[in-house]
Amino acid sequence: MDRLLPLAGEIATRLKARGESVAVAESSTGGLVSAALLSVPGASAYFRGGGVIYTARARWSLLDVTKENMAVVERASTEPYARLLAARVKHKLGSDWALGETGATGPTGNRYGDAAGHTCVAVDGPVTFCRTVETGLDDRAENMRLFGLALLEGFLESLDKA
Repeated sequence: MDRLLPLAGEIATRLKARGESVAVAESSTGGLVSAALLSVPGASAYFRGGGVIYTARARWSLLDVTKENMAVVERASTEPYARLLAARVKHKLGSDWALGETGATGPTGNRYGDAAGHTCVAVDGPVTFCRTVETGLDDRAENMRLFGLALLEGFLESLDKA
């Protein structure tokens, strides 16, 4: 969290100054991104909410992601799926910005053939952003942290461009 918290503080300052909000749909980060954003005093001014969308049941129950939505993106752990998560949580919570993340933390890869250390992160808002990151690591906790860092860095880049 040592690198996540300063980024979250910078993001919080910008969101509060602009009167904007964010929602989060994260998977393999396990809530670290939400925790970092919520660690800043006054988070209720900008944080709309979010969830750890780790299973098919969670994506259906919490975000109303349908089989038809999934047919378009084909599978989890892809950039289109990360964008879908961000778009759905933005819609559900009515935020200005939304973050989506999906990946394989390790120590092994996922059932789709992605190696441990694979993630896709997305930002939906006035500016959109999407990136695939490959850490090359099989350390689950370290990948979670690095995935969260990639998502917050991408969000900060998006805020700079907006």
